[in-house]
Amino acid sequence: MRKISINTILFYAIIALPLWMFMIWLVWPKTKLVIAIVDKTVLFKSGQEHASLNWVLRNNKYGKTSKELYEVGRDYFGFFPNKNKKFDLKGLERVSEKGLEKLSNDAQLAYFTDTYGIYSKEWYLGKNITDRQRLLYGGLSPQDMLFLKKMKQKKKLIITEFNTFATPTPNNVARDFEQTFKVKWTGWVGKYFDSFDTTKNKELPHWLVDNYKTQNNNQWPFKKSGIAFVDKNDKIVVLEYVTHLVAEVPYIVTAKKNREKYNIPKSMKYPFWFDVVRTSRSNKIISFYDLKPNKEGEKILANHNIPPQFPAIIEHYENDYKFFYFCGDYADNPISQGGSYFKGISYFRKLFYNNDVAAERVSFFWEFYRPMIETILNRYREDLKKENDLQK
Repeated sequence: MRKISINTILFYAIIALPLWMFMIWLVWPKTKLVIAIVDKTVLFKSGQEHASLNWVLRNNKYGKTSKELYEVGRDYFGFFPNKNKKFDLKGLERVSEKGLEKLSNDAQLAYFTDTYGIYSKEWYLGKNITDRQRLLYGGLSPQDMLFLKKMKQKKKLIITEFNTFATPTPNNVARDFEQTFKVKWTGWVGKYFDSFDTTKNKELPHWLVDNYKTQNNNQWPFKKSGIAFVDKNDKIVVLEYVTHLVAEVPYIVTAKKNREKYNIPKSMKYPFWFDVVRTSRSNKIISFYDLKPNKEGEKILANHNIPPQFPAIIEHYENDYKFFYFCGDYADNPISQGGSYFKGISYFRKLFYNNDVAAERVSFFWEFYRPMIETILNRYREDLKKENDLQK
């Protein structure tokens, strides 16, 4: 009788591993968690602006019912792209106050992933445009705000992200959000760019370069990577790596107590859009951005009242209400939904990204967003279970 070597057994075990991971996911029990997802920036059916959330929901078998899982292109409120440049608007703007009351009763959680909206040229040309455009749909609406207030009153979990209450949200609605949740936008947003060389980086917004030139004697002296800041009045500030920055990309830093609580790293690079906000002492700062400017960079930031460190995650998880604000576009990551069908795939996460590339965002999903959202949802699910047990 022919003997089978250990190496052969290991080989077939490794080959069969994805199948076992899928089978475990397949039999994993579903958990009903009714979430009102709002995304007003869905240019394509892939719904990248909330796809990271859907990945976590599907991988952990959270469903909108006890049988039905969430679909990234279907289960949200906002802008719905169709064929032939047609679209449907299915935001909360169409819902009556009575309907919002019912939704706040039915939903266990609200997650506003993006309210920036859709603009004319990018929609009709079907691609990202680097020029300023006319807004088709977007911004936090009075109906959105009413729904959030109802969820707060009912002490249900609310998660929001950049730029829930920034441009193009009307000023009165933005102020209402700030007063309700005790956060304040400074007017500044920022983003890392891997090159400021206009001859090489075609993704560099034309309006950003043009506005800077207008404000600085028609000069654009930058070639390397760095961070660009834009305020609500279109003032542009640029910090260039080496010239103004010690670190190439912004980092999210978390104290030991919080990183153990949320299973996130001490330091995580973040190369995408973020906003500069302040918060009152009634909220907790879980993590903060560290720009790591040199002395020249510190001077530029000070001249424009931009702090070198500011909140990245704001939390208010108390008996009166439960609220998170992520000060960045955290749910927007170029992640494939296919991996969500394999239980335990996170153990192999380092195979899916190259952390040496400053601009890549996949590592942020695997090392920061995924464990943080999973922890928040698990904690909230346990709280809901305790509340249900007390009511019995």
